[in-house]
Amino acid sequence: MKYAFSFLAVIALILIAGLGSQIPGMQYFFGVAIPYLAIMLFVGGFVYRVMQWAKSPVPFSIPTTCGQGASLDFIKQDKLDCPTKTSEVVARMFLEIFLFRSLFRNTKSEIHNGPKVTYESSKWLWLFGLLFHYSFLLIVIRHMRLFIDPIPFWLSAIESVDSMLQIGAPTLYLSSVTLLGGIALLFGRRLVNRHVRYISLNNDYFPLVLIFAIALTGILMRYFLRNNIDIITIKTLAMGLVTFSPVISAKIGAIFYIHLFLVSILLAYFPFSKLMHMGGVFMSPTRNMANDSRAKRHINPWNDPEIKPHSYAGYEDEFREFMVDAGIPVEKELSAVQDEA
Repeated sequence: MKYAFSFLAVIALILIAGLGSQIPGMQYFFGVAIPYLAIMLFVGGFVYRVMQWAKSPVPFSIPTTCGQGASLDFIKQDKLDCPTKTSEVVARMFLEIFLFRSLFRNTKSEIHNGPKVTYESSKWLWLFGLLFHYSFLLIVIRHMRLFIDPIPFWLSAIESVDSMLQIGAPTLYLSSVTLLGGIALLFGRRLVNRHVRYISLNNDYFPLVLIFAIALTGILMRYFLRNNIDIITIKTLAMGLVTFSPVISAKIGAIFYIHLFLVSILLAYFPFSKLMHMGGVFMSPTRNMANDSRAKRHINPWNDPEIKPHSYAGYEDEFREFMVDAGIPVEKELSAVQDEA
């Protein structure tokens, strides 16, 4: 099964970090060398992918339209689904990026006996997708406290809101629970829904399993294996990584190196996976272009001035004999052209 490979790959990564970090001298490799390499691959790969997209030709005006475009004055325009101004495009992009508007408006269609077509809401997918992404963002922001000293007020405020429903000690963060819930639903959807399961590949399952393992090892460190973790030593290492003067201590347990190694793998894998939709959404011409092709002529900026337009009539004149031999219908028969000549 396709998802079995993802589980085996993540288990192998856990074993590599768990066993490798216990070898004398390898703590520096897993705690310093691997994170630095992962960050370089993440930044370099991210910039490279965005630059490649920025250089890609967009010869046509191809914005996605889902409503009434600008027309006569008495016909109301759908300014979000058919934007014609830059401000309308920005509003559309904002709702898409921060609220997943297109996913919210998505509907599920099925064909039943009859034949009969039914349409159902898919709001649950939008909700759990939103929970997953914002939970991930909150967790990333919370971890900034390891790299900042002193901790700013706004970061402490975010942590207080995230732990507003405190249960026991240490503090239970809501983002940790919602992240696991979001991953479980997104992964389960790929298993239960036969259509989604059919088109799912290994690179669809692997990021979900990897992120789940990262979240799980983080929860284990915080709530169950606290005796193996010295938070002061970890913060010293984090501050050292930021200032390029890392210090490795023997007080750091294997579970931390597993967690850090999985995070490093995610960073290195990110630019070369489907996770790059985080940067790609800004570069999508179906979203960032205005639907103004009726009011303004779109001229392809990549047109080579040396290449002259080639009409179909000219194309047929050039290849008519070959088209006739191949049985392709032509507008002018070969005999008629010969008579004209």
